Amino acid sequence: MKLEDEVPPVLDVHPPHEAIHGWRDFLLHLFTITIGLLIALSLEGLVEWQHHRHLVHEAEASLHAEIQNNAKDLPGVIADLHKQQDSLKNDVNVLNFLIKNGKLPEHSRMTVNFTITSFDDVSWRTAQTTTALSYMPYSRAQEYANIYNTQAELFTAEQQAARDAIVSLGPIASQGKDEPDPTPEQGGAMKQKINVLQGQLLLVDALLNGLDQEYKKFLAAHPH
Repeated sequence: MKLEDEVPPVLDVHPPHEAIHGWRDFLLHLFTITIGLLIALSLEGLVEWQHHRHLVHEAEASLHAEIQNNAKDLPGVIADLHKQQDSLKNDVNVLNFLIKNGKLPEHSRMTVNFTITSFDDVSWRTAQTTTALSYMPYSRAQEYANIYNTQAELFTAEQQAARDAIVSLGPIASQGKDEPDPTPEQGGAMKQKINVLQGQLLLVDALLNGLDQEYKKFLAAHPH
C-alpha cells in the first residue's frame, strides 16, 4: 500500500482569485464552493461505501465457507456421540450386575472416552474484529449470530461432559489387575456419576441436532 493511500482525503477550499464585486459575485462564489464540497463529500462517501461493501463481501464469503466445512463434519460427530451413549448403557448394565451380585461379570468391559469436538469460528471472530457485521443487514448478521452462539453453547456443554466422563469411572480407572472388584457401594456411586454424564450427553445431543438444523437452514437459504 502506498503512503498516500493511508492518508485521509483533505478537502481544499481556495479563496477566489479575483476580487468580488457585489452580492451577486459573492453568491456565485459561495454557490461554486458549495457545489464543489458536495461533490467531494459524495465521492468520499462513495469510496467509503465501496470499502464497506468489499469488507462485507469478504466476511460473508469466509463465513459461508466456514459454516459449510463445519456442517460437513457434524454427521460424524453425532454418530460418535450415539456410540458413546450406547457404551454408557453397557456400563450401566455392568454396574447393575455389580450392585446386585457384589462382583463384576466375567469378561466385562467399561469404557468412557468422550472427546470434545470444536467447530471453527475464526471467520466469525474476524468479522467481529473488523466490524464487518455492523455493515450487514440485521437479519443476516442475526443468522450468523444464532449459529455461532449455538456452537459456543455446544462447546461449553462438551466441556462439562468431558469433566463428568473423567470422574465417572475413577475407581475402575485407577484399579490394578490384581485388585478386587469395586464394592456394590462403589458401583452405586459410579452409576450415579454415569447417570449425570448421560444427562449431560442428552444436552450435547440436543445442541448438535439443533446446530445441524441451523446449518441446513442457512445453507439452503444461501447456497452460494
